[in-house]
Amino acid sequence: MPNDVSAIQLVLSGDPALFAIVRLSLYVSLSAVVLAALIGIPLGAWIALTRFPGRQGVIVLLNALMGLPPVVVGLAVYLALSRSGPLGAFGLLFTAGAMIIAQTVLVTPIIAALTRQTIEDLWIEYRDELTAMNLGPVGRVTALIWDARFSLVTALLAGFGRAAAEVGAIIIVGGNIEGFTRTMTTAIALETSKGDLPLAVGLGLVLIAIVIAVNALAWTARRAGERLAG
Repeated sequence: MPNDVSAIQLVLSGDPALFAIVRLSLYVSLSAVVLAALIGIPLGAWIALTRFPGRQGVIVLLNALMGLPPVVVGLAVYLALSRSGPLGAFGLLFTAGAMIIAQTVLVTPIIAALTRQTIEDLWIEYRDELTAMNLGPVGRVTALIWDARFSLVTALLAGFGRAAAEVGAIIIVGGNIEGFTRTMTTAIALETSKGDLPLAVGLGLVLIAIVIAVNALAWTARRAGERLAG
């Protein structure tokens, strides 16, 4: 991108490089949230409805993992995907796939912890009814996840917010390669380091606008779903 124009000018002019960065940012963040939801929602529901030795310790650990340092996650994923690492044969390092993996590791504990709390609260409310219906563990998990589907949107949005704002982990495993692994956040970090603060601020505003738009769409979809469900 040229340095003598603002990000707003780039947006208005339809700059292909900027829109490629926006597309990659959304692709990486949304893919990570989907993968984290597929792992975190069943995991959180299982912890909420299951009693086993050490459960309280698992809950404390899960809550603590919501604050995982991104650079530590980036380093761990880097070591796993590096040529000498256990997953090095897949050749994922410095690709969008590596960034998705890093963000999934960061987002999964957030979705799982918020899901556990939501499902546990619902279990207290509906325990007698579900017990009377003689539902098995899988049936209870499925019924409570379905009942909590609108509340879980908040957990997904929290995960998306973490993914969209992430820079430390993805810059380690993605390398911030122009036209290949450069996202909004890594571009902002680069422009700031170059001293191009107006462009960095403009990119930040574009990123905030995208996050607000995604949240607005999710909120609208949730309200529409609630109305249809009665």
